Amino acid sequence: MQRGGMEIYHEDHGTAGGRPVLLIHGALSGIGTSFGALLPLLARTRRVIAVELQAHGHTPDIDRPLTVEHCAADVLELLDRLGVATADVLGWSMGAAVALRLGTDHPGRVGRLVLASVSFHPGGLHPGLLDGIQDLRPEHLHGSEFHEEYLRTAPDPAGFPALVAKVKELDANLPVWTAAQIRTLAAPTLLVLGDADIVRPEHAVEMFRLLGGGVAGDLTGLPAARLAILPGTTHTAVPQRAAWLAPMVDEFLDQPDPR
Repeated sequence: MQRGGMEIYHEDHGTAGGRPVLLIHGALSGIGTSFGALLPLLARTRRVIAVELQAHGHTPDIDRPLTVEHCAADVLELLDRLGVATADVLGWSMGAAVALRLGTDHPGRVGRLVLASVSFHPGGLHPGLLDGIQDLRPEHLHGSEFHEEYLRTAPDPAGFPALVAKVKELDANLPVWTAAQIRTLAAPTLLVLGDADIVRPEHAVEMFRLLGGGVAGDLTGLPAARLAILPGTTHTAVPQRAAWLAPMVDEFLDQPDPR
């Protein structure tokens, strides 16, 4: 799909029946490193559309900043081109921020949200976590699975330093949502977090409560929001917990819409 001179790469898997689920990867990652384990499990029972955002994977870079808002607009245009009016959206890390932006700013396009490792303001991250981000150099990532995937898939393998620079700029200007915006999010939402993630567990619980969670369900009934904290799991390990995630995500996406 062409947008502003950029050919946005996507893959389409699984069966065509029902509402599709859109997968959005993390920063410096692509479909393979973010969802290589999870995608085939979800595609057994539903249509799965996986996208690679600006400067990531097969999608080339263009002359504009890498922002959550730009990526959300790209995703919407892709869905338009595919004729998909509404999709469930599963995002991890940067992809979860893009998914959250779709949910708050374009609620009619989103069915259900699965947000893995997301914060709605920078204070949701562990203190000092990004203090050294501006010292990150491309060579620090050489030999990592992210760099190796980039070399395999990128239309310009020499563009990795530019990607790292844009991700550093994104991390220095993280998107922010107000508590009111989270509270009024219409899409039923499953929050997923590793217990050793970059997002503080207290922040995930705060967001869960803003979404209507944290109640005595036996008395009030189950809320539309859910929270899953994966034990023994770091940030980069979250999408690799496919055997745990797939049944949780499948069951959540198959629930009737409370709206």
